[in-house]
Amino acid sequence: MKFKYVIVGAGLAGLTVAERIANELNEKVLVIEKRGHIGGNVYDSYNNDGILIHNYGPHIFHTNDREVYLYLSKFTKWNDFWHRVLTYVDGNLVPMPITVETINKLYNLNLDCFQVEEFLKQQAEDIKEVKTSKDVALSKVGQDIYEKIFETYTKKQWGVDPGQLDTSVISRIPIRLNRDTRYFADKYQGMPSHGYTKMCENMVANKNIKIMLNTDYKEVMDQIDYDYLIYTGPTDEFYNYKHGKLAYRSIRFEFETFDLEEYQEAPVVNYPNDYDYTRITEFKKLTWQKHNKTTICKEFPCAEGEPYYPFPTKDCKAQFALYEEEMKKETNVIFLGRLAEYRYYNMDAVVRRAIDVFKELSNNVR
Repeated sequence: MKFKYVIVGAGLAGLTVAERIANELNEKVLVIEKRGHIGGNVYDSYNNDGILIHNYGPHIFHTNDREVYLYLSKFTKWNDFWHRVLTYVDGNLVPMPITVETINKLYNLNLDCFQVEEFLKQQAEDIKEVKTSKDVALSKVGQDIYEKIFETYTKKQWGVDPGQLDTSVISRIPIRLNRDTRYFADKYQGMPSHGYTKMCENMVANKNIKIMLNTDYKEVMDQIDYDYLIYTGPTDEFYNYKHGKLAYRSIRFEFETFDLEEYQEAPVVNYPNDYDYTRITEFKKLTWQKHNKTTICKEFPCAEGEPYYPFPTKDCKAQFALYEEEMKKETNVIFLGRLAEYRYYNMDAVVRRAIDVFKELSNNVR
């Protein structure tokens, strides 16, 4: 088989590049995917009860990048969804991320925005050099809130103490000195009105795009003649673990359906201190689907399984740097996405990166 472009992985990164190549360059492109579906981790489907679920945990689109928003809007209409999360602490449900409402509910207070700012200043510890996620939390909210909300949750999520993790982990969680309880504050937010899978199907609805599902790319690459390979899988696997296996965190998902209209107060409820799972998602609250039953998903972080989150420690970054040196030697291979670049990307950042990679690629071939 002859293809000018071959893409390994049918997640958002791979599909975005495939769509651009097919529609902008009018070139044929082959996408190879080991799973039995496209969409990667944003894949959603209807379960046996007819309820639309996110098979790999909740995905909420949000961005300040207008180009990314307009790009994806070509393939879906949006429900104007504003994500809200509650966290179960000391027997109460409090808003997350931390806002004025969170502090007031957590401590049974009635402070205004200015008073909460002073309250947090009094709680915060003077950390001379912020090096870890624990340092970030202590320097912003102090020991008590760190223990109530961050410490055990982070241990469950990553399997290590926050003091061993890069600052990026807890820095991603905003602390707002206002009453805005939305989880994200981005300008553009929403859920695809017919689901992510339908959006992805629309992205690849071009005869120039050929997709091979349930296929290990290593088993077929010797049969394919190509000019460029866009690789979105794990980089250590690409190099046959030459520098060792990179560490990832995985998740085990446990789905349950109930004969109830509603299971919980919010689409997502976090459990930082209670139970082995980190959060429960109720999908009808994400998708606005009408149904007399409801399906939830409990998430149990684990060390083994499908790789989801690159491990944010100095040792892991140093190990990946060895692979980066190998990557620089490639002349016709482009590494793209969370697994290939060993970097945590939000959904919009994945699409942005893929668009930029395509622009660079098209400039080189024209």
